[in-house]
Amino acid sequence: MSLKGNVLIGQSGGPTCVINSSLYGIIDEAKKYDFIGDIYGTIHGIEGVLNKKIINLRSETDETLRGLTRTPGAALGGCRYKVQQSDMDAIFEVFDALDIRYFFYIGGNDSMDTADKLNTAALRLGYDLRVIGVPKTVDNDLPETHHCPGFGSAAKYVATSVREAGIHNASMYTSEPITILQTVGRNTGWLPGASALAKSREDEAPHLIYFPEKRYNIYQFTIDVENVYRRLGGAFIVVGEGLKDENGEYWHAEHGLVATDAFGHPTLGGVSEFLKDLIEKHLKVKTRTIKLDICQQAAMHFASQRDVNDAIAVGRDAVKTAILGLSGVMVTLLEEEGETGWAELDEVANVERQVPTEWLNSEGTFVTDEFVDYVRPLIRGEVKVQIEDGLPSYVRLKKSFIEF
Repeated sequence: MSLKGNVLIGQSGGPTCVINSSLYGIIDEAKKYDFIGDIYGTIHGIEGVLNKKIINLRSETDETLRGLTRTPGAALGGCRYKVQQSDMDAIFEVFDALDIRYFFYIGGNDSMDTADKLNTAALRLGYDLRVIGVPKTVDNDLPETHHCPGFGSAAKYVATSVREAGIHNASMYTSEPITILQTVGRNTGWLPGASALAKSREDEAPHLIYFPEKRYNIYQFTIDVENVYRRLGGAFIVVGEGLKDENGEYWHAEHGLVATDAFGHPTLGGVSEFLKDLIEKHLKVKTRTIKLDICQQAAMHFASQRDVNDAIAVGRDAVKTAILGLSGVMVTLLEEEGETGWAELDEVANVERQVPTEWLNSEGTFVTDEFVDYVRPLIRGEVKVQIEDGLPSYVRLKKSFIEF
């Protein structure tokens, strides 16, 4: 089942703090096989192929490669490029010139769409290529996998931030009683839901959580907040960025209009300011907002070791899956640490997995024990980050570009 040739690896979409662990897993596993020659990396995903920005990953030291498992960001650089059919000739010219027979693409929903298109094109062109998708997303919204690499660490950071900021918020109830913390996640509420891990007592943050999976009445929202405020003296609220009203319109968007990216996804981010203005107008109390934004994706200093281990595992198993002769699939994670399977790319590409409604309370303002039991194992273990002069120290690839 082995296929002699070279490997090309790309990273795509927004980075997580463990995306480089998957890169390490692929490289380290590929080195074990004599029939695999050069191991290349494409800079900024599929755009790097089109721009012929390819580096030799075999020239990197073992120390640097191991250091990837403790380094945030995308070492090869991510991208948000929607590949077109008109790009295929140029892409496969590069593949042919470099004798690429194994292509591994680390990313989320849109990246799996790119991988699926490349696999389809290879079959149409009769080009012998094995394409494997490697999951990555803090949003945890890829289907067919128990969880996604990147989510556990982001969930750990969100829950920690809510616990710490919640203590701060409670100490300032007399002057700044309301705090709204906003997570990323587009149309899914896995990260807002993870904030529930911070709560160990009824009066602790978070008090209310709002999910993109539900539709909310704005008047009811103000009542919910006021009830908590009157009872406790303040309120800590966690919201997903993609909240919608009863008509399915985004809360922060004027007349429901919102910009979209290259893949047609809404460009979100203003819901916390919208809700802050709403609370201050109706309740007449000072309200603060917190946007974790890219910090929740890059917080390697408090990442989940379980997350790192799972990210390495999907990288290694991507290589093993390709060597078995499979193509057009994405490696998946099972419930137990490090256990993997696979799913067809066309069943994963552009599909969002949302939080099951049965894992939310009847009001849609908190999670059930089932949600907490699902998330808690994914945040366990701490990564030993190297510290120099009081700050984390991370590695960088030397990026030896090849000419062809």
